[in-house]
Amino acid sequence: MPDSSNNIWSSCGHDRLTRNARGWLVPTDGYWRLWLERPELALVEESCAAEQALHAALVETPTRVVAPHELEAFEDADARANHRLFLDFRNAVIAAGSLEAAYAGFFKAGAIQIPPLFLDLVVQALVCRLLDGETDAWQWRAAEMLFRRQRVRVQEGRVLSGDSEVLDLLNETGGMGAVGRLLMQSGATIPDVQIEVLGDDNAERYLRGQIGAGRFNFVLDLTHEIQNELPHGLTLTMTRAQSGLKALAAVLEKWVRHFHGVEVKIQPESRVEDPSWRWHLGLDVESTALLNDLYLGHEVESERQQRLISLFRLSFVDAQHMRADVRGKPVYLGLAMGPEGLLKLKPQNLLLNLPLANPM
Repeated sequence: MPDSSNNIWSSCGHDRLTRNARGWLVPTDGYWRLWLERPELALVEESCAAEQALHAALVETPTRVVAPHELEAFEDADARANHRLFLDFRNAVIAAGSLEAAYAGFFKAGAIQIPPLFLDLVVQALVCRLLDGETDAWQWRAAEMLFRRQRVRVQEGRVLSGDSEVLDLLNETGGMGAVGRLLMQSGATIPDVQIEVLGDDNAERYLRGQIGAGRFNFVLDLTHEIQNELPHGLTLTMTRAQSGLKALAAVLEKWVRHFHGVEVKIQPESRVEDPSWRWHLGLDVESTALLNDLYLGHEVESERQQRLISLFRLSFVDAQHMRADVRGKPVYLGLAMGPEGLLKLKPQNLLLNLPLANPM
């Protein structure tokens, strides 16, 4: 089996982070230099002398203090704004002492001032380290859901989740980039580009990683079970050997353990039949609203219910880690897509909303 740490996520900079005594990730100068190579910050032909000078100085010393006049000298307002956002983010991480402490602090502060892209890149680096040494391709693919928006489609009874950016680009260009977009606009026929559903036949290739257009192009099957109709009206329900939902649950268990230092077990559920339902949280905006309505006894339209991809039951291994008023009770999690089939996980909800005896 190939080394899963050398996969398609290498660009997130996980290999340029060190661990502190708690095991949390501390950026090196190399990590910040990787940010300076991103298209939002990299020099272009039109970059003015002030931008070139500051960029060179930051590449030399990525943690140097930047005086206000150095940014004000930029001729391009967008370049100035991008560098200011980066410096604010860099300073917050340095002050917090680790990516984890900074990430949690951004949400505890209330109004989020950090661009969503920055947060996604942090989560990508975090989960890459969480899965270090993991050889289960389904867990790696499920982990993409924590930092990449998904487009979910129900097809022939299967719930399939693909990277929305990749799928939308393929719809626009037929997988041929700008040339494909022009051809499609002119009415030319473009061969179909196949998107692969992750399975036993391609799992090893997924772990080896892809480059270019192959990045993030594997679809994850989030179907609960497979049902076969048998003669005489009987239905045989089989548990799937490789479940994207189980893989996602395993990743979320690691996420909770890493941040909170407590062991939990998370199990996908197709329904909740619990008269003493006490605590729930959504893993995304849609499921949060849906679970709140169900908990309060509000009527939920059939169309909204059908957007629910899965429920999960979260149990604490040691109930003493829970708040006393709900100790021993399960926590129910929800996962749902929006009206357009889009899904954006909010892993921060597991940092802020679990009933912990000693919250962060």
